[in-house]
Amino acid sequence: MKIFTAAQIREWDKYTLKEEPVTSINLMERGGAACFKWIKKNTHPPKKFIVFCGTGNNGGDGLVIARLLHKAKRKVAVYILDNKKRSEEFTINLDRFLALKVELVFVQTENDFPSLLKNTIIIDALYGTGLDRPLKNIAAQIVNHIHQNNGIIISIDMPSGLCADIYTGKDAIIKATHTLSFETNKLAFLLPENAVYTGLVHLISINLNKKYYETTPAQFETIDEQMISKIYKPRNQFAHKYNYGHALLYAGSKNMMGAAVLCTKACIRSGAGLATIHIPPGCEAIIHTALPEAITTSVNDTNKSWSKKSAIAIGPGMENTAKNKQLLKKLLSAWAGPLVIDATALAILTAFTSLLSLRKLYPAILTPHTGEFEKLFGKTTNAFERLKLITQKASTLQCYIILKGHHTLIACPDGKHYFNTTGNVGMATAGSGDALTGIICGLLAQGYAEKECCILGVYLHGLAGDIAAEKISQEAMIASDIIDCLGEGFKQIKNH
Repeated sequence: MKIFTAAQIREWDKYTLKEEPVTSINLMERGGAACFKWIKKNTHPPKKFIVFCGTGNNGGDGLVIARLLHKAKRKVAVYILDNKKRSEEFTINLDRFLALKVELVFVQTENDFPSLLKNTIIIDALYGTGLDRPLKNIAAQIVNHIHQNNGIIISIDMPSGLCADIYTGKDAIIKATHTLSFETNKLAFLLPENAVYTGLVHLISINLNKKYYETTPAQFETIDEQMISKIYKPRNQFAHKYNYGHALLYAGSKNMMGAAVLCTKACIRSGAGLATIHIPPGCEAIIHTALPEAITTSVNDTNKSWSKKSAIAIGPGMENTAKNKQLLKKLLSAWAGPLVIDATALAILTAFTSLLSLRKLYPAILTPHTGEFEKLFGKTTNAFERLKLITQKASTLQCYIILKGHHTLIACPDGKHYFNTTGNVGMATAGSGDALTGIICGLLAQGYAEKECCILGVYLHGLAGDIAAEKISQEAMIASDIIDCLGEGFKQIKNH
């Protein structure tokens, strides 16, 4: 699903009004009615609804909702943050609402704020995607007043004070229980620091013109089943193991052989025909016992032996040594094939990230978590700043960067970005990242292109985690559970 900017969303509205037989006021009615329908279905009738409205189109949506709540025999009050600048659609809906003689207050000072009693549901329709600056003065005060209520807060389109695609600080932003947003995700919803504001996000269709969506490019997208079904390649019934590649993994050390086992097992489970793991001498028995399907080696590989491999991954469980530093430098300069860099190898990479830009045919795939990303490229003060930095680094270094998290982000060299939609907090466990590295290396070995590997890999990894959580709970999940559920993940993808 594409993620449009606030400006593109405004253009989408205009395009719909131009191309379809619908007026702007009827489009607003459509949006308000869709929100009312959700509210009616998903909330128990409280003693009272209080609807806070601005004087723009978001406030107009709020007035539609309030009118429909009143018609449904719900007790409702409306508080309008008074502003001389009113949209035409808001003004029309205000006239319609005034005819109902329902409790209505125009807020000009703090003295106009309502008492927030228990069992009150608040509807936040102060500001929508059009907001492009932090809230101040009376607007900020009303947000802080709303937070005195411990009940349900439902924001319409955006939690007021939160901008769709720019950073606006952390003060005076509604902390919604639910956000009812129109048509598509907003960029702000997918950034971890905004979870406290958005609550649960529900996307509501108001039937904006499909042609605009299909023909308008977007820098950001979320990964969905339709995208995955186009990437996934069913197996050829006459294939043999060499058709699915030979992966080489540099992983493990004396005290971290578990990482090597998890990474290699995930690589094989993801479909690689063969997997060789390069480990320290004396550790072979661990692999042979835990994973008899794998091949082990302790001999330093040469360019000639690399030429027989389909993809290489390096990093999980390795030691940060001078020898491994030279190995990574050699891989970057002498190995031209698909390459995944993770964990310890990312720490080593900080000394020579510029070598990444030399890889023209097969851009490297980096898989850092936030801490590793900051060690590689520098600290950032907020998620939007980090997003700008990851875009710059993926472009200038011509590599793919998978920033792991709740909505794992894939930054591509061409400037495109993809947010993952599978996975859960149960995957925040030791070895989960090692499993992802193995999955991606296994997909690379099978011949998937780098972008395809990143998208399919993170989606499959998260999907397996969701299946594992359903079976044994998020709390009890360990990394090997994720790997053990990859088969069911593939079945779901294949049967979609």
